[in-house]
Amino acid sequence: MTEHMTTRLSLPLVQQAQSQKHVTVNESLARLDGLVNLVLVSLSRKNPPGSAIDGACFAVPAGAGGDWAGQDGQIAIASNNGWIFAAPQAGMRAFVADQGMQAIYDGDAWVPGALSLGGFGSALCARTAEAEVSLSPGTEIVTDLTIPAASLVIGATARVAEEIRGSMASWRMGTAGAADRFGSGLGVQAQSWARGMLSQPFTYWEPAPVILSATGGSFISGKVRIAAHWLELTVPR
Repeated sequence: MTEHMTTRLSLPLVQQAQSQKHVTVNESLARLDGLVNLVLVSLSRKNPPGSAIDGACFAVPAGAGGDWAGQDGQIAIASNNGWIFAAPQAGMRAFVADQGMQAIYDGDAWVPGALSLGGFGSALCARTAEAEVSLSPGTEIVTDLTIPAASLVIGATARVAEEIRGSMASWRMGTAGAADRFGSGLGVQAQSWARGMLSQPFTYWEPAPVILSATGGSFISGKVRIAAHWLELTVPR
């Protein structure tokens, strides 16, 4: 055990005859409040927010600035208008809020979406990406949601957030060369949805943007929220 601190979470310990014991106890409680059922707001934010609710946690990336400078790799925990820092331990789990997925710490870095994690850092990861697409006039929209290379895609889902208007009868969702891979004959009314689960998961070896295409006409306007769901294998260190 490190002097005056617990080994795993570095909780400050009250010492015999210590004055102002409440300061030590309060710091330990603040660390526990952040680290128990850990939620990381972000893994990539380089600078601390102007204000943060006590207990909010961030994974400090390399090259961070401001009050996080020199704390690369630490967990920053907001506390009393400032920050306290804790070192993550191998095997620690967290929910990454800005990515919407679990992550496991492999001893060097957080691995988003990890379902399993080997001793050399190899992992099976389940990942999701989302986008809200505003439709513009035309027959095809190449979205900003790109399926990454070497992904085993399970499927894609969608919901019409604002009614799709135009001369088309319906629409399709897919990728280049497979315009209806994730659905065809899809509805245009608000709250219509699509669950494009593949009967046989498909591996994309090159990055592929999700494409929305009109059937029997063209788009004029509308808004669709889409999501892609896939598995990835990471290689050992």
